[in-house]
Amino acid sequence: MITYNAEGITMPKIKKRETTAWIKAVAATYGRKVGEVGYLFVNDERILEVNQEYLGHDYYTDIITFDYDEGDTLNGDLVISLDTVRSNAELFGKDYDEELHRVIIHGILHLCGINDKGPGEREIMEAAENKALEMRLNNHKTNAK
Repeated sequence: MITYNAEGITMPKIKKRETTAWIKAVAATYGRKVGEVGYLFVNDERILEVNQEYLGHDYYTDIITFDYDEGDTLNGDLVISLDTVRSNAELFGKDYDEELHRVIIHGILHLCGINDKGPGEREIMEAAENKALEMRLNNHKTNAK
């Protein structure tokens, strides 16, 4: 089950049923199924607190992924700062909705075992994000017919 909650900020306008189906489809391409995944949308101040408390990092970020995977089942908590998502969308000249979905799937890709900190890993992550976003667009077009 995938849950979506907001703390101290307005819930983003995402189509939960469609987003959940997309997340499950992406996970399946990695041979994984979705167990308990919780999204928590917060502001910059809250994500900084989480980053400091749990990771010892003193900076803002768009997402923090807590991985509780069991075998091939994805389980985790994903904390997303909508403030940083909005800033990054502006910085990179991207649509806010596209950037939000990129971050939503970024956390799932981490749970699937894709990293982005080591040499060459960022490019692998970006390619996986782009492939997942393409799946979402294709699915969205199919549902719109």
